[in-house]
Amino acid sequence: MAIKKVWIEDGCISCGLCEEISPEVFKVEDVAVVIEGVNYSEFEDGIKEAADDCPVEVIKFE
Repeated sequence: MAIKKVWIEDGCISCGLCEEISPEVFKVEDVAVVIEGVNYSEFEDGIKEAADDCPVEVIKFE
C-alpha cells in the first residue's frame, strides 16, 4: 500500500531526526514540516522509519 498522505501532529520538539532520516520529505525550521508536492510512495521506508523513531510520536501517514 503506497503512502499518500504524511502529516505532523501538534507536539513536535524539532529534534531534527525526521529530516536526518528523510530530508526529501521532512524539513525542520521552528518545527518540523512535511514538504509539499513530494511523491511519498518513493520514500516509504524513510517515512516509516521517521515515524517509528520520532521521540514524541507525532509523525503520521496513511
